[in-house]
Amino acid sequence: MRSSSYSVMPARALRALVVLALAAGTAAAAPAVRAQTATPAQAQDSTQSTAVAAKPYMGWSSWSMQSSKYPGLNPDGDYSYLTEANVLKQTDALAAKLKKYGYEYINIDAGWWRDKTWRPEFDSYARQQADPARFPRGMKAVADDVHAKGLKAGIYLPVGLEKEAYGDGRTPIWNADGCTTADIVYGDLRTTNGWDSSYKLDFSKPCTQKYVDSQAQLLAGWGYDFLKLDGVGPGSGKSGDQYDNVADVAAWRKAIAATGRPIHLEVSWSLDYGHVADWKKYSNGWRIDTDVECYCNTLVSWENSVDDRFDDAPAWTRHAGPGGWNDLDSLDIGNGEMDGLTKAERQTYATLWAIAKSPLYTGDDLTKLDSYGLSLLTNTEVIAVNQGGTPPAAPVTAADPQQVWAAMNPDGTYTVALFNLADKPASVTAHWSTLGFTGKAKLRDLWNHENLGTYTDKVTQALPAHGSRLFRVTPDGRPLTWSGIEAEATTNTLSGNASVADCPACSGGKKVGNLYQGGRLTIDDVHVDKAGTYQIKVAYVSGDARSANVSANGGGAVSHKFPSTGDWATVNTVHVPVTLKAGANTITFDSGSGYAPDIDRIDVPKSS
Repeated sequence: MRSSSYSVMPARALRALVVLALAAGTAAAAPAVRAQTATPAQAQDSTQSTAVAAKPYMGWSSWSMQSSKYPGLNPDGDYSYLTEANVLKQTDALAAKLKKYGYEYINIDAGWWRDKTWRPEFDSYARQQADPARFPRGMKAVADDVHAKGLKAGIYLPVGLEKEAYGDGRTPIWNADGCTTADIVYGDLRTTNGWDSSYKLDFSKPCTQKYVDSQAQLLAGWGYDFLKLDGVGPGSGKSGDQYDNVADVAAWRKAIAATGRPIHLEVSWSLDYGHVADWKKYSNGWRIDTDVECYCNTLVSWENSVDDRFDDAPAWTRHAGPGGWNDLDSLDIGNGEMDGLTKAERQTYATLWAIAKSPLYTGDDLTKLDSYGLSLLTNTEVIAVNQGGTPPAAPVTAADPQQVWAAMNPDGTYTVALFNLADKPASVTAHWSTLGFTGKAKLRDLWNHENLGTYTDKVTQALPAHGSRLFRVTPDGRPLTWSGIEAEATTNTLSGNASVADCPACSGGKKVGNLYQGGRLTIDDVHVDKAGTYQIKVAYVSGDARSANVSANGGGAVSHKFPSTGDWATVNTVHVPVTLKAGANTITFDSGSGYAPDIDRIDVPKSS
């Protein structure tokens, strides 16, 4: 099964046990039918991976509807939506409604080789093959039909050797004389993946790469252009050597190259940030979070995990680019009631996905898009933000209920998004100082295709609960100048557990850490020429999201949450508002009773 449907919440875990029990109860593998394979070709050249994922992919995925309890979607039981007929209906709808906007992938998710009781089908070489009830013409015929529409076909596999394919270790491996399934796994049959549904592959054995090669040749021979490899660890709710599947991902990259077919390799889910270099090296995209689906009577819900991405995405931002992208999961904004979101939430969902440069693949019923959903999915200016040669956006303010995200574009403009994540309406302000300039700027509203004129120093918008706006900001002012102060400066005051520590990534090679349970840093002698509220730029290090109480001159403190930097060796910056008096000031970062981020330095703009 796909992603966290097995393990994130108790109800899903219970369902997983049922599914695994069904699978384990299948004593015999499916009839031994030799499936079509591709002719081996020369390896892809080193540029092909980048060419495959030159920009975030766009398309449709089957899982959101497979996994939903929405009335009528799965009439024959859980996950029964996945059939050849339904996939081809969505193919026709995507070709008619979305193809011209860049949507091109039709991705078949988990279950294509399993019947409605989750009994699997394998060929005589331990490779998954189509369930004849779900896909009566086989997977190649489906890919051919997708290609006939000028689209690309995607398919899914769990990582490892599925237990039911083991066949007492006697099943031969295709095109690998003398190799059987016993020769590709560990002798103790240790399990792996997010659901422990597979035996872990042992890549110290020469037969093991040949098994992955045989799977890749099969998919390439069928004509698939995309593979989602799921349950990958570290991640997918698991850690430790048993669940380390980096070697699997590397083997799949090698096997795909050997087919000569450009196949996009996507790995899933909730992948370990500590292995980001591996995901970037061997794959074209990586799911950074759990499933976006709610496994309820809609496709998603705001609280289930749509809103989680605002906390989880920032650490990954700098790793996205041509060849590999941060995958935030399905974008289910097109069906209205079935989506389970308000109109404001649907736009906010799409805004984050667009500016984060996440792949844009919807899990909606494309045959039933409402007018608002279609307008969101086909907004050319928003799609251009996602698909154009611009960097992904990141927060420029603290991760508070009202947030501003931004990215500087190659032409000197900025992509700026305002978010109100609170459960009630609120105003959100983007200050030009957080973008690095002051004075005037021209605004264009990208969702509404409207030029809004010139704004001085900032723009403020009243937003509904969970609402957003998306602008292109064209500066017509002057660069901002800053005054920087290192956290470790000897003029500052450290209290409680606070202490200076080495930090190679920090501007002065040092930082102030151990800000926990009363630990406090006070930065002294912060001089400004005039009184006002300043957007202070804070450089910090924090392996997880942490909050600090920020105050000036001993006044009332305001708690601000700092997004995770991903690890304890990376520095990020956000801005926090601080009201200062003319002349000398102090600014304090207090951990209170919790844990605060480590502080590298602050930079104070020369004018408010």
